[in-house]
Amino acid sequence: MQLLLKSIFTCALFVIFVYATAQSLLKVQETEARQAYLNVTSSSSSNLSQDDVHFLSRRLRQATAGEEGDEGAPSQMDDELEQMTKVHAEAPDAEELRECSEGLVLPLWMPQRNISVGDRLVRGFVYFVLLIYLFVGVSIIADRFMAAIEAITSIERAVVVKGPNNTKQVMHVRIWNETVANLTLMALGSSAPEILLSVIEIYAKDFESGDLGPGTIVGSAAYNLFMIIAVCMIWIPAGEVRRIRHLRVFFVTALFSVFAYVWLWLILSVFTPGVILVWEAIVTLLFFPLTVLWAYIAERRLLVYKYMDKNYRVNKRGTVVAGEHDQVEMDAEKGPKQPMVTSARGNDAEAFDEARREYITLLTELRQKYPDADLEQLEMMAQEQVLARSSKSRAFYRIQATRKMVGSGNLMRKIQERAHSDLTEVKAQLHAGDDEEVDDPIRMYFEPGHYTVMENCGEFEVRVVRRGDISTYASVEYETQDGTASAGTDFVGRKGLLSFPPGVDEQRFRIEVIDDDVFEEDECFYIRLFNPSEGVKLAVPMIATVMILDDDHAGIFAFTDSVFEITESVGRFELKVMRYSGARGTVIVPYWTENDTATESKDYEGARGELVFENNESEKFIDLFILEESSYEKDVSFKVHIGEPRLAPAKIKEVEKKPVQDLTELDRILLLSKPRNGELTTAYVRIRESQEFKATVDKLVAKANVSAVLGTSSWKEQFKDALTVIPADESEFDNDDEEEEVPSCFSYVSHFICLFWKVLFAFVPPTDICGGYVTFVVSIFVIGVITAIIGDAASYFGCALNIKDSVTAILFVALGTSIPDTFASMIAAKHDEGADNCIGNVTGSNAVNVFLGIGLAWTIAAVYHSSHGMTFNVEPGTIGFAVALFCGEALIAIMLIMFRRWHKGIGAELGGPKVSKYISAAILVFLWVFYVVICILEAYDVIRV
Repeated sequence: MQLLLKSIFTCALFVIFVYATAQSLLKVQETEARQAYLNVTSSSSSNLSQDDVHFLSRRLRQATAGEEGDEGAPSQMDDELEQMTKVHAEAPDAEELRECSEGLVLPLWMPQRNISVGDRLVRGFVYFVLLIYLFVGVSIIADRFMAAIEAITSIERAVVVKGPNNTKQVMHVRIWNETVANLTLMALGSSAPEILLSVIEIYAKDFESGDLGPGTIVGSAAYNLFMIIAVCMIWIPAGEVRRIRHLRVFFVTALFSVFAYVWLWLILSVFTPGVILVWEAIVTLLFFPLTVLWAYIAERRLLVYKYMDKNYRVNKRGTVVAGEHDQVEMDAEKGPKQPMVTSARGNDAEAFDEARREYITLLTELRQKYPDADLEQLEMMAQEQVLARSSKSRAFYRIQATRKMVGSGNLMRKIQERAHSDLTEVKAQLHAGDDEEVDDPIRMYFEPGHYTVMENCGEFEVRVVRRGDISTYASVEYETQDGTASAGTDFVGRKGLLSFPPGVDEQRFRIEVIDDDVFEEDECFYIRLFNPSEGVKLAVPMIATVMILDDDHAGIFAFTDSVFEITESVGRFELKVMRYSGARGTVIVPYWTENDTATESKDYEGARGELVFENNESEKFIDLFILEESSYEKDVSFKVHIGEPRLAPAKIKEVEKKPVQDLTELDRILLLSKPRNGELTTAYVRIRESQEFKATVDKLVAKANVSAVLGTSSWKEQFKDALTVIPADESEFDNDDEEEEVPSCFSYVSHFICLFWKVLFAFVPPTDICGGYVTFVVSIFVIGVITAIIGDAASYFGCALNIKDSVTAILFVALGTSIPDTFASMIAAKHDEGADNCIGNVTGSNAVNVFLGIGLAWTIAAVYHSSHGMTFNVEPGTIGFAVALFCGEALIAIMLIMFRRWHKGIGAELGGPKVSKYISAAILVFLWVFYVVICILEAYDVIRV
């Protein structure tokens, strides 16, 4: 069905183009036949002033062509010419004579007289191809312009907000309001060619009016409102809908978009017909800031809007937000009604919390989907999806569409690169302190700093390491110190010097432990390092602790602490159980876990089993597995218990069978000194969120700004992008197919066709310079130059094929400047959750085009003529008729859109049931085709109004 509609649409355009060209070329021959008559009468009109000529009615100036059906009657033509002379309107129309005037930038193709039809067709084709290539160029540089605008409107400031527990949090929020940005810089970026064409045409025609600039703006408005919305309606995937979220802003922009053309009709045909006064032009221009101000007031609920219906709702993520009554109803249809409460926190804090919750939710979903992936991989994938799903501006979709059209790939690939660089940067910041001591002086310390030995071990080895520069000689002294264990009774005291020759990074020495048969508590002593050589620094641990465990008792068993705090990202945690005050015999200690605030199988894996301590073994570990949910503020705990220890049954039975005289010392200990529990038989394991994970989430969410993807940081990056062909895939990061895609044939063809523009515009300064302002200025200058060439080429194109400038503007130039917006709207319609980037921006752009494009151009011209004591004359002609026709059709289109929104069976502006959306789209397509056809017929006097 979509292919059929595209075919019908293309054929309709082709038929219109052929018809207009054929009619125009026929008139070329007629004009040449009457050239003699026109030359005779041209002298009589030489006394007309320039103002009189421009004020003449197009109807009277076209009377030289005669009425339909009466052509070829010389007497009637002479009468008409005589009548035209009497009313000072007999000057030959340059457009009817088809002699092109010199353009502003593009040289004129000579000669201009006595041109055959075939020659005109060739010239028309060349100018048509040139126009297409210029449209591609202006689209590419307009996207650089949009990237600069995105960089400017993305400037942030630091604000301090209060958290749930009155904790202060520093956040970065945008300075530019979204509505203001969309109606000012964003609208200027998407409509810069039309606006600049109108201004440049005024200058090129010596501050006189022309049909090309205003015609392009009116034609673009019609195409945007009818065709773009129609395409977006049927482009929505089956079973999905898109609704306008900022309905108040849409009402304002829709009102002004219609009023703009009503105002044009009033000043062209009602107030002062054919003349634009200075106040009319200035008021037209002032409507632009008024539109922006009113939309801002509506969006922020200022003035009268604060008295309108306002509700608070809990959105799908559990965040309390203010919403319109219609939005609350829409949410109610999707699920159970949420309690309506007021929010104590600011919108910026709520937005940040909502983004953070979305990140955590995505991370949890990815962990379930990819259970074997490590945390860093999951974090990067989550960041990719947060960037891909985040709210995007009109600039993003415009640049995305253009990049895909010219073989520069998909911006989603840049999102992948951006997510990876964000994660790398964040990890580097978090671990910045890990390498701070790389350049410190030579360090010496014990490794490890704690030793646990049995009383009967004999000797044990102590290790001292050197870190840093090991290319020199170094030394350090050591000595033992008494603790609860005494030198000479429990161990052999020792003192000495450790030498580290060049290239040696460790030294070892041995300490002897004295064994006895007296039962005693565990004891400890210390070994310290001192007096290092020059250039050597002692580091922690510079004192080693040695614990001597008595081996004459079965032992006392307990945990080392009552509470253990771990992060949920630890995965496996080893909980230590110590055996002290003896280590004789094989002892079995049972253990098990118990829920507290943590839940088994959700927060941790339950464990139950037995620890077997072999003879002289002093410690064992219980393996606990923590289940990571990647929760941002997790704080739960569970218990681990150890039961009564018991001697190994096999050992006891074996000893009990022995005669008393055959019992050894160890056998007597097994029978008389049975093991027992210590005080700490229950340990609480507290699971908290990882501080590193928490910091990573906060930093990544703060960096989740998709506008950064649009900009560039260096000329090297720009030239690399310009010379590289990237496949224009539609990947949204949820595709399991990981195969590397290769560019298609279309991507290569598009790339090489657009290579000239890509390389040329790679010289434009990157957006990272001065916050994008330099790129903004350079880009708008380049757009102005290319637009001036487009104006000349379009005028030459119409002149060669005898097509009026008004028709060229409404049909060809308007389409050429609007095609990128069409693809941008299609992408926005498919991937956005709302319809604001499709419909809201169309109405806003239409209003801005008139108020800023025509208002600025006419203000300049009106002030210029007023300063010279003249009036600025603007012939209503086709433009006035097109404006009046568009106003009526625009009201029909807006009523259709609102009907779809409030109709229970549809409930949305875009998408919905298949039949209804195709019928609605067909109505809008008909409105546009009817508009174009009627305007062309009126321009060529087929229809008289």
